[in-house]
Amino acid sequence: MAERPNWNIEGRDWPNREASRFVTAAGLRWHVQVMGQGPTILLLHGTAAATHSWRDLMPLLARDFTVVAPDLPGHGFSDPVASARLSLPGMAASVAALLATMQVRPALAAGHSAGAAILLRMALDGRIAPSAIVSLNGALQPLGDRHAAFFTRAARMLVGLPFVPSLFAWRAADRAVAERLLRDTGSRIEARGVDLYARLFRHSGHLAAALGMMANWDLVPLLRDLPKLKPRLVLVTGALDRAVPPAQAEAVRRRLPSAEIVAWPGLGHLAHEERPEQAAALIKSETAGEMAA
Repeated sequence: MAERPNWNIEGRDWPNREASRFVTAAGLRWHVQVMGQGPTILLLHGTAAATHSWRDLMPLLARDFTVVAPDLPGHGFSDPVASARLSLPGMAASVAALLATMQVRPALAAGHSAGAAILLRMALDGRIAPSAIVSLNGALQPLGDRHAAFFTRAARMLVGLPFVPSLFAWRAADRAVAERLLRDTGSRIEARGVDLYARLFRHSGHLAAALGMMANWDLVPLLRDLPKLKPRLVLVTGALDRAVPPAQAEAVRRRLPSAEIVAWPGLGHLAHEERPEQAAALIKSETAGEMAA
């Protein structure tokens, strides 16, 4: 079993493949998808996902906007990085370097789960200046100091054992395992979406990047700095989300009272994959509101 997904094998029928390109930036070869024309929207996927997470949403947004969506370092078809660069500041710096190389200045940004945290870190550090950031079930709140510390230590220990990602990949080689993992997020996505996740989960390199993010993730500085955020923040929550409880959005809003919470009943952690039309309408409304203002 190959450590990394192969573009000529796993990517042979990748969603929106015609929009794919490979860009070298920050010492990495990135897989990036670009489509559409108009104001630029940056999309960042979450941990253990890749550009396929936007497979149905991107074409809808591309009717009115230029949509840019990379595979994060070590995920999908982008090169891996040292574990230290999988931290929140490290990921923010790497994505910023990619945007600089591509000469992309997003007018709007949307991120799913950990992708939302990366966007917020980038905005707080002055690396991007969108009018708004849409957090789709954003993973922005620690589990609690004691629990967060435990899980971080546990993830670091697992990452330090070279056989662990291979073991996870071996387990996930069974499509039923991948389907169960996705179902545990509270979402029900179509069979093709499950197959694409399973395709990536079979590779230890992809899973090692996800574990590395867990091991190096520290949201405390982000939350401390959040009141300084300049872009408008929209917190979309799926009522059935089992990965990031919707109540976490309220905790974020206590730190940033200007944040808007949009609750989506009947949807889970992968809400934008369950209802791409709903996600596109919300994102487009944010841009329309900014233009009207």
